[in-house]
Amino acid sequence: MLASADDAILLERARCKNALAELVRNGFDDEATAIICAVVQKLHTPRTHPPPSDLVPLGSWFEPLFAAAETHGGILRTAATVADELLASQRDAQVLHGDIHHGNILDFGSRGWLAIDPKGLIGERGFDYANLFCNPDLHVASMPGRLGRQVNLVADMVHLEAVRLHRWVLAWTGLSAAFFIEDDLSPIGALQMAELAAAELPR
Repeated sequence: MLASADDAILLERARCKNALAELVRNGFDDEATAIICAVVQKLHTPRTHPPPSDLVPLGSWFEPLFAAAETHGGILRTAATVADELLASQRDAQVLHGDIHHGNILDFGSRGWLAIDPKGLIGERGFDYANLFCNPDLHVASMPGRLGRQVNLVADMVHLEAVRLHRWVLAWTGLSAAFFIEDDLSPIGALQMAELAAAELPR
């Protein structure tokens, strides 16, 4: 985290950059999820002052998915359809971090766990949890039964509707794939997660 004071730039150091990912790989997936949820809930705490005027609406953030769905179809079209339905019926709008995952929640010692690298969005708070189900890596995220179990766990922790949260996961994975395509990178991992989210979505 960077802060400036006059001509000085101060760097606040975090401990163990990969701590949450390592926690998961050591068998403490639920504990890592609980830490992430606690951080996001603090970020979503209502503020008395109005939000900044330069926040990006969630609908605008999803434009790359809609464009990719038109070009490539398939699971991207499925994700885009779900995203369109969610965006048209948004609930509990909040200032959003926009990129919550295990690598963006760091241990700052006495200050506790804090989020870094916010994208500055505004929209339904459930969206802020969607990316954590795709992390800390594809191997963990795609383990049999993990997605549904973690969705139910998070929904209980932060008081969200589980099926709607699962739909946000599908929407996010499609958007993630679209971002990779825009950057001329392989979207295979994101597409695999999108297929998994669609296949396991409760009917």
